[in-house]
Amino acid sequence: MGFALGGKPASIKNYRDEFDPLFPNRRKGWHKRSPRDYCLEVCHEYQSLDLATFSGLIKSFAGYDENAWSEVQSKEDKTEVESGFAKRMVTGLAAEQYFEAVHSQLPEFKGHTVENTTRLGCGYDFRLSSDGGQNFLAVEVKGMRESSGSLLMTPKEYETASTLTGRFFLFVVKNFRDAPFHEIYRDPLGGNLLFKKKERVIVSVSWFASV
Repeated sequence: MGFALGGKPASIKNYRDEFDPLFPNRRKGWHKRSPRDYCLEVCHEYQSLDLATFSGLIKSFAGYDENAWSEVQSKEDKTEVESGFAKRMVTGLAAEQYFEAVHSQLPEFKGHTVENTTRLGCGYDFRLSSDGGQNFLAVEVKGMRESSGSLLMTPKEYETASTLTGRFFLFVVKNFRDAPFHEIYRDPLGGNLLFKKKERVIVSVSWFASV
């Protein structure tokens, strides 16, 4: 949550500890002093919300609009799809924030200026330049909740990796459930990763009217 919100995970933990004495649970938190006044204000402001409403509010901070999904989904599949989508989206955002926080410390990317290209649809999330952009590096960031698992590359990402070869990096952040760590794969298609092509047929339904 800390990385997804652009903050420090330790700050999330500290605020959790701040609120622990106000609610019955196994943790004691900061029980040796009184809660800070602004934290008490937050508690009084939102303590009447039920869990579902409060969770929706928290998700909105990461750009997830639960209301938009609930309006178009049936009740049967709403909960499962929303839960999976929210987890993937928050993990993806957290991985991107993680990369932005640590990239300058990594020898592979040190000295490069970073441009966020996640919304440009160019097949990677970050463009790193060191010489005015002539020989840039492309970094695609993936996030995982667990310490191992599978990752997916879109056709655009795969095509870009195939074209850029050694200038394309997969930056995989693992274990967000506990303590995240990263692994870097340069030229992932030419390295030790084995990608298998998986095809799906999707039926798209549209509605037309003459005007």
